[in-house]
Amino acid sequence: MYIKDVTVENKVGLHARPATFFIQKANEFKSSIWVEKEERRVNAKSLLGVHSLGIVGGTTSKVIADGADEEAAVDALVSLVESGFEE
Repeated sequence: MYIKDVTVENKVGLHARPATFFIQKANEFKSSIWVEKEERRVNAKSLLGVHSLGIVGGTTSKVIADGADEEAAVDALVSLVESGFEE
């Protein structure tokens, strides 16, 4: 299992478009991937799950992966979030 904290820098957080980019990126990996905010953990490959966390700008959450490509998955998703989803 590989875990990293990441802070969402864009103002609106993981709203529809950034959440879609995040999920598309997560689906590129074979590992099981989760996003955790406070004590709530959801499947990072689920749009409904990611939206249900209500992640807004300035929120810190964890990206967690378990599987063959876990480090690559977490690093790619953290990089995407840190880029501000290029908005």
